[in-house]
Amino acid sequence: MDLSTWIERWAAFAPDRPAIICDGEDLSYAALDAMIGRIAGGLRARAGVGRGDRVAFLGANCPEMIALTFACARLGAMVVPLNWRLAPPEHGYILDHCGAGVLVCEPDLMTVGETIAETVAESVADLRLLSTAPDGGLFAAAPDTSRTPPVDGATPLLVVYTSGTTGKPKGAVLTQDALFWNAVNSTHMHDLTSADRVLTTAPLFHVGGLNVQTLPALHAGATVLLHRRFDAGAALATIAADHPTLAVFVPAQIQAMVDHPNWTKTDLASLRMVTTGSTIVPLAVIDAFHARDVPVVQAYGSTETAPIAAYLRADHARDHVGSTGLPALHCDLRIVDDDGAPVAAGERGEIQVRGPNVMVEYWADAAATEAAFADGWFLSGDIGHFDENGFLFIDDRLNDVIISGGENIYSAELEAVLDQDARIAEAAVIGRAEERWGEVPVAIVVAADPALDTGAVLALFDGRLARFKHPKDVIFCQSLPRNAMGKIEKFTLRERYAG
Repeated sequence: MDLSTWIERWAAFAPDRPAIICDGEDLSYAALDAMIGRIAGGLRARAGVGRGDRVAFLGANCPEMIALTFACARLGAMVVPLNWRLAPPEHGYILDHCGAGVLVCEPDLMTVGETIAETVAESVADLRLLSTAPDGGLFAAAPDTSRTPPVDGATPLLVVYTSGTTGKPKGAVLTQDALFWNAVNSTHMHDLTSADRVLTTAPLFHVGGLNVQTLPALHAGATVLLHRRFDAGAALATIAADHPTLAVFVPAQIQAMVDHPNWTKTDLASLRMVTTGSTIVPLAVIDAFHARDVPVVQAYGSTETAPIAAYLRADHARDHVGSTGLPALHCDLRIVDDDGAPVAAGERGEIQVRGPNVMVEYWADAAATEAAFADGWFLSGDIGHFDENGFLFIDDRLNDVIISGGENIYSAELEAVLDQDARIAEAAVIGRAEERWGEVPVAIVVAADPALDTGAVLALFDGRLARFKHPKDVIFCQSLPRNAMGKIEKFTLRERYAG
């Protein structure tokens, strides 16, 4: 049984119920099931897609992306969602690394898709470009409803690229079972039922946007109110007019809504709870919704855990503010010291995760996969502690990640750009607190050329990395602090400059 069976069965139980509402258009469960069949047929007929093939998607949130995911589940293929904010060379690296045979683009991004195809022309010579437009080749007139060969839960479905401390993106491989058990965890977290109306504004190229509520809602037979991109005013208008019961917002989105002139005018009574996460959440963000009598629950996890590994439920939201809750219903968590031994309540250590929702590997990277696990436990790289009641608190990150507006920015990726310029003797990138985005990257530079200025440093990133990754400031200094092993002491830089 593959994940597209979810939609097939709901199309039988409740064919006319809205599955997805986007841009004012209602897509019923029956219509979504038909779309999945046509896309499966198009992928098989137009591009020969079958078990194990990788299909990349470039576009904003849309029903076609969700249907594409279920169609790939039916075929045993894998979806590789692309962050539309990345630069073409970054997309090219991902397509080359995963060996994608198909790139599906929204119509307004087909030109970008063609640029990406040119970037990988030598390494991925047979890349097929398809569009979600009616005549773009993605859809077949005859739907593919076959299950030949049959697909089961162990079949990989998602390859989601996430950078690491080396700066090179790694593709976390999530099976259909991982998404199923993640949906079960989400159902328990949110008391999710077919009566719910779920507002999705976070990008579906992140596991947060796709898997915290969106796919679990479709598993439950609920309705997804899908926004193509986040806009604070539009989100508030949807809450007022369409009465969602559940929503996920990262802290930067909540702050944008609170700062919007319609915040105090918007009736939030339909919301049973709001889910947040992706970073250490400021208490002021939580208080903003609590003051409006809407519980805020936190979820903890990562791309590699699909992502739900721990969470608060609504009945714990107010008496455990600041905690990310208890281990998920079908997930184990432990906190260990530097020697891998579990620590006592209240003591800090690395958070490790084990469960059916955890990735099976990093695509084509055996060394990184081996380094990510110890005795079957996924090593999160996050520092946290349990309180005396078993509730999890996140204290810091081992991995040097800057989380800006819900997007992960990896300092090593920016440092690699700086290291290539001969005018720079050495450099490091740290995160600095910022009211709107939570954090922004800042470059700390030791200049080899005294004529080097801020503008010249910032110009190094143009066309090479997505705009949201660019440093927002450059600080020049005489030298970088290093320990006895010669490693840069990032904590010292943060103490000096992060303020």
